[in-house]
Parts: sequence; structure tokens; C-alpha cells
Amino acid sequence: MKRHLPILLALFFTAAGFSQKKSELFAEIENLKTEIRNVEEQLAQSKRKISSSEAKAETLENENVGLRDANATLLKNLSSFSELSKKSSENVNATLAALNRKEKQLSGINEMIATNDSIAIVLLGSVKATMGNEAKADFVDGDIVISNSLNVLFGADTSSDLTDAGKAWLEKVAKVIVANPILRTEIEGLNITGEFGATFDQVNTISKELVDVLKVSSESIGGSVKDGNFKEGINIRLRPNYKNFYNKVKEDMKKGN
Repeated sequence: MKRHLPILLALFFTAAGFSQKKSELFAEIENLKTEIRNVEEQLAQSKRKISSSEAKAETLENENVGLRDANATLLKNLSSFSELSKKSSENVNATLAALNRKEKQLSGINEMIATNDSIAIVLLGSVKATMGNEAKADFVDGDIVISNSLNVLFGADTSSDLTDAGKAWLEKVAKVIVANPILRTEIEGLNITGEFGATFDQVNTISKELVDVLKVSSESIGGSVKDGNFKEGINIRLRPNYKNFYNKVKEDMKKGN
């Protein structure tokens, strides 16, 4: 018995040592499991954060793409607006330039009209000075109109032979015409009966007297007959050269365009 006791004690202590190491091993295993669970939880949290970050990054990328598209569209619209604004500005400038040209043209026309009217008014005074204060002369529709009755000129309504008074009157008219070659002379016969034959003869007689006897240029004289609307007689109309006036206006219009 004494001989086996050391062996038994050795076995006991050995078993006790193994039991203690086993307990420590189990404790170590539990610690490792706990650490593993902690690591797994941390890993799960990291994955969730990564997933959230990736989602945010994707959202930001999509927003960035949208912003780039919006920016590109804005730049395109700004470019189009700038081009339209430039064209509008050019159109406005062109319109203003055209208006200025038209204004100058109208101003030139008004000046020519005013000049013709001024000349006519001055000439009216000259006519009265040449023909005397008893002369029937007036400024009508831009024309200087010198008038006389058929009795004074022909002695009767239907006569076509000039009286001495008629010839003397025409001498004064001829002086006015010759002194103002820029004016066009229109001999206008007024009739109230509707029988224009005699009135034509009277107009022709006055034209022949002015051209053949008083040496007025035939190129500056014209004649016409019309209903006098309860008035009869002869009107000598001295008017500006409207043909030259209109040609000047047309030329100015062409230059302006």
C-alpha cells in the first residue's frame, strides 16, 4: 500500500492538473467566442456603414450627373440666349438705322416742299408787283394762280379773239413766266355750260399768244379745260416742276435704301 501511494498521489495531482487546464481552456474558448461575436458585430456595423456610404456615394454620383446635365443645358440655353440677344440687338440697330434713314428722307422731302412753298409765296409777291395790285393772283394748293374773266380777255363768253386788255394782261403774265423758268405753266379754261369747244379755242388762243407773240417756251406750257362749278374764266397756274421734285425724292429714296 505504501508502495502504491506515491503513484496514486502522482495520478491525483496529474488529474487535478488536467482538470485545471481544461477549465482554463473552456474559459479561453468562451473568451474567444466573445471576441468573435464582438468582431462579427463590428464587421456587421462596418458593412452597414460601407453599404450606407456606397448608397450615399451612388446618390451623390447620380446628383452629380444630374447637375452636370443641368449645367450643360444651362450653358446651351445661355449660349442660345446670347445668340438671340445678339441677333435682336443687330435687328434693333438695323431698324434704328433704317428709321434714321427714313427720317432723313422725310426731312429732306419736307425741306423741298417747304422750299417750293417758300419760293411760291415769294413769287406771289413778285407776280403782284409785276402785274399790279389789281391782279387777281393767289397761292392755291402749292400753285400760284393768276385769273381773269372771259369778258376782259375776249369781250364775250364764246369769243376766242383777244381784246387789247387781254393782250396787255398776257404781256404781264409772260414777264412772270419768263422770269421764273423753273415753274410749269398750265392754262386752265373754266366752263359752266358744258360746251367745252369754245373754251378749248380760248385756251389755244392764249397759248399761241404766249408762245408765238410773247416768246414763252412752248415746253413749259400746257392747257386744260374743266367744269368751273358755277365759275368761268381763265386761270394761269404757275406750279413747281413736280416731275423734278418726284425724281429727286425717288433718287433720295434709292440712296437711303
